[in-house]
Amino acid sequence: MLLLATVAGLSLAFGANPLSPTEVWHGLTDPDHPAYAVVHQGRLPRTLLGLTAGAALGVAGAAMQTLTRNPLADPGLLGINAGASAAVATATLLLGVSGLDHQIWYALLGAAAVTVAVHTIAGGPQATPARLALAGAALNAALYSYVNAVMLIDSASLERLRFWTVGSLAGARTDTVPRLLPFILLGLVLALLVTRPLAALSLGDDSARALGANPNLVRGVVIVAVTLLCGAATAACGPIVFVGLLAPHLVRAFTGPDPRRLLPWCLVFGPVLLLTADVVGRVLGRPGELQVGLVTAVIGGPLFLHLVRRGRVARP
Repeated sequence: MLLLATVAGLSLAFGANPLSPTEVWHGLTDPDHPAYAVVHQGRLPRTLLGLTAGAALGVAGAAMQTLTRNPLADPGLLGINAGASAAVATATLLLGVSGLDHQIWYALLGAAAVTVAVHTIAGGPQATPARLALAGAALNAALYSYVNAVMLIDSASLERLRFWTVGSLAGARTDTVPRLLPFILLGLVLALLVTRPLAALSLGDDSARALGANPNLVRGVVIVAVTLLCGAATAACGPIVFVGLLAPHLVRAFTGPDPRRLLPWCLVFGPVLLLTADVVGRVLGRPGELQVGLVTAVIGGPLFLHLVRRGRVARP
């Protein structure tokens, strides 16, 4: 929690014009201070969105890896983020949708459709980790190609989507998190409620039934939770990769594979990763910024390869 508080403080302090800790404090508490507008209109909403979206992606990644018993399972790699992106791009092209109130429903619909499609293509209840990864990779590539085509076909869509498709927290407003919160809270509650039967399911269906769990019900609840978490986060931030993949692996190093400990810690560590990447993007990109989706991709890829080489990416 101390690490999370530190990263949140850095997110409030760093930007085009860095603020000292004293200025951050006055910006939070004193309406007459010059930093108040900077903090409350820009950096505080951005930090809150990073905390919310990071928690959603971290828990979703941990739940997917545990459910599929696949260390490469991730909302991005399995095409869920791409499905949300494709649905939002379609709504933008055909209906002119641009506001978060409408985007979130299309993102949830796209995430749900791709989740079902990946599991169906991979063989349904008989889906293996390898099949899930292959099906997700294929749909992921196809859907992002479609999103790029939409952006090239329609210049208005290109203007609205070009930063969103990279993944960014820069669009956060004071009302962004309140609009997302019902969906993300519901997804988090569902995911955390099934940690015990999910731990049983990680041993196999037969073992789960022997321990009193209903495998099909647990899978259904996890899929609904992941859809809510990824759809809401993607609608607000765009598709952000590697947070849901890396957070569980880094947390698993000190919690072990038990989802009863893994998921709550990912709830904390996901925001740490996302906000750290956002701060790095703001520092390196001055006087502008590097989008957080670019930073997570650039940092996440080598870090994940490093974990693989050191043998720390183990089966959940």
